[in-house]
Amino acid sequence: MLYADFLVEMERASLTVRGFAQLIGMNPNSITNYAARGQVPQHIAIIAVLVSEMTAHGVGYADAITKVAPGRQPRGRPRGQFGSDRQPAFDLGPSAPHVAKAYDGD
Repeated sequence: MLYADFLVEMERASLTVRGFAQLIGMNPNSITNYAARGQVPQHIAIIAVLVSEMTAHGVGYADAITKVAPGRQPRGRPRGQFGSDRQPAFDLGPSAPHVAKAYDGD
């Protein structure tokens, strides 16, 4: 869908780009960045058309969308955890001292 057509759908739905972005749990800048490309991804276009059609037919879209509970999901690991999980200590048995000494640079 062309970005211009997307804006028409937003107008039909009485939504701003910011309002639409908040509705679907996206950053408004992410939506407006599609203007430079001139195209809106299909999944965004489908949501825009559905919201617009629901508004035209007097159907409340907000309740339907909140059932999915859109929101920003944090990326990566939880706070306070860096890198991967710690590797468990290995028992190398009686040969361990000479292995450790080899890595001391001696």
